[in-house]
Amino acid sequence: MKPLVVDLDNTLLRTDLLAELLPGYLVRNPLALPRVIGWLAAGRARVKHEIAARCPIDPATLPYNEAVLDWLRAEHAKGRELWLVSASHRSYVEAIAAHLGLFAGALGTDTDDNLKGERKREALVERFGARGFDYAGDSRADLAVWRDAHAAIVVGNDDRLAEQAGALTTVAHRLPAPRGGFDAWRRAFRLHQWLKNGLVLIPLLTAHLWNDAGAVLDALIAFLAFGFTASTIYVLNDLADLADDRGHPVKRHRPLASAMLPVPNALAGAALLALLALGCAAMLPPDFRLWLLAYVATTTAYSAWFKRKPIVDVMCLAGLYTVRLLAGAAAVGVEASFWLLAFSMFLFLSLALIKRHAELRRHALVGGGRISRNYDTDDLPVIVAGGLGAGLSAVMVLALYIQSDQTRDMYANPERIWIACPVVLYWVLRAWFRANRGEVDEDPVAWAAKDPASWLAAALVAGAFAAAL
Repeated sequence: MKPLVVDLDNTLLRTDLLAELLPGYLVRNPLALPRVIGWLAAGRARVKHEIAARCPIDPATLPYNEAVLDWLRAEHAKGRELWLVSASHRSYVEAIAAHLGLFAGALGTDTDDNLKGERKREALVERFGARGFDYAGDSRADLAVWRDAHAAIVVGNDDRLAEQAGALTTVAHRLPAPRGGFDAWRRAFRLHQWLKNGLVLIPLLTAHLWNDAGAVLDALIAFLAFGFTASTIYVLNDLADLADDRGHPVKRHRPLASAMLPVPNALAGAALLALLALGCAAMLPPDFRLWLLAYVATTTAYSAWFKRKPIVDVMCLAGLYTVRLLAGAAAVGVEASFWLLAFSMFLFLSLALIKRHAELRRHALVGGGRISRNYDTDDLPVIVAGGLGAGLSAVMVLALYIQSDQTRDMYANPERIWIACPVVLYWVLRAWFRANRGEVDEDPVAWAAKDPASWLAAALVAGAFAAAL
């Protein structure tokens, strides 16, 4: 049997290491852009060398193409000599080869030698001779290698590429490269999280402006602006957290972490959403744009620093909900109520603490200790106490609001709103009961969106306010 040479990016792996590590490095270190431009001017080999020096990988958590890996294991079991040869940096290629334990040797890009296309063909012919090896690849850059290969193994669903490879040598095998389709886009953009952005509509309702067509349109545009912005930020955050997500029992299934959505495609989609967000924001008052900018700045600060600061992180998350309310008020030209802001601060702090509780509880079940956000499993009682206290404080704010002069001026029968108090109280306690039993995942909003009792509670609260008009 001829030696079998296997490419790495988008062949053995479902991703391209440079395509995800370089933008990820820039997202985490935006001030490094001038330095990266200098690397690019020096050539791709220099870029790969510099990124490899700054961005370590964990071969155990990378998204392998299981169809390719299973086939390689079968070939290895037959006694076939396997080589891993890639345009990725040599340190990455050697680490992956050592981890898998299937390869007789590994070659990769060095400081001055970008091992791709013609250069890869030359290296393989020098080592194995013309027609002295079979080669598994996935892209048009591999056509140069297949020209001197004994046989081609084409990975992916590109029929045109397979046809071109067949014109150069025998196509011995075709192996699939799975992608996620629309579902991967939906999950990458977190469309279910747009439910949170419904908060921008609340000031429209509390100000009783639902009969004002202009205000309704502005509120809907504000909703879209926040949705597009949030989805853009989710993609960038996932890119920055790629290595951590791949080591997480749940987050490793995210579209970027699992490589079901290629990073370049996700970045292109995020850029389009960012443009749509800017277009929507341009149609609204300047104060709305300031609050949207505050949301972006706070989210960025959270991802870069605050999420690793206990207490500050959950206060920041709660603040992001409140910013949506302030932005919604600015969009329709009203002042956000003190009562609404106080209620939201306590309620959303409780939800943020549920999120941390779920994360810590899962960690406690696998051994405990400190997690990456600098919380410890010993902090669980404090988190429960703080979360329950915040939730109950929200109910107290609601009760005081019902008795306020402002409420009596706005509602004909404000006493009917009282039914909302026990409903919210029940929902807060129920959410914490469920969290304590491990039935709420690390996203309490997603849990509530799928929970029939939560929808019933929301309907009862809305009904109480409607009955008070």
